[in-house]
Amino acid sequence: MEIVVSNSSDKPIYEQIASQIRAAIMTGELATGEQLPSIRSLATQLRISAITTKRAYQDLEAQGFIHTVPGKGCFVAGDNLELLREERLRMVEASLAKAVADARTAGITAQELREMLDLQLEDEEK
Repeated sequence: MEIVVSNSSDKPIYEQIASQIRAAIMTGELATGEQLPSIRSLATQLRISAITTKRAYQDLEAQGFIHTVPGKGCFVAGDNLELLREERLRMVEASLAKAVADARTAGITAQELREMLDLQLEDEEK
């Protein structure tokens, strides 16, 4: 997994790191039990402060995505399946809300939008 941070982003660097790790966990790129890079090595790799990396890891741990084993490092949490499902549901809901807003802006009716969704679902089943 490669983490990329941008100083020009409106999000703080620790949030950029946390969101990329969270996404990698949710997509399965990082598996349950997999060890994350150490705080210092990730900070060195990204050329940022170790404090910034530590903040990202603390946020991920508080959200239940990772856990820390003292003296060993940080690992992808194994008991987060329900948490992952909820996070995925929120992401889908946000995407659907954007689709509805875009449809309204384009003058697409609710029925037309439902038909478009049905077609997308049919394509996925094939």
